[in-house]
Amino acid sequence: MLQHFSYKKMFTDSDLPGWTVSFYYQNKRYTADYHKDGSIQWTSTTPTDETNVQQMIHDLMTFHVYE
Repeated sequence: MLQHFSYKKMFTDSDLPGWTVSFYYQNKRYTADYHKDGSIQWTSTTPTDETNVQQMIHDLMTFHVYE
């Protein structure tokens, strides 16, 4: 489970899609760039369970940004 999930627009004062996300997973902080096509570029270390974490991020972004 991701904890303290937050996101913000990559480009302020712009309608260009792209977000920076940060969260804690298994007591470690991670940061990434989330692109409009759903791709994730890690700006910190990659989680060991990357596939599962990516799915959780997609679910949260779909809920918060696209709905």
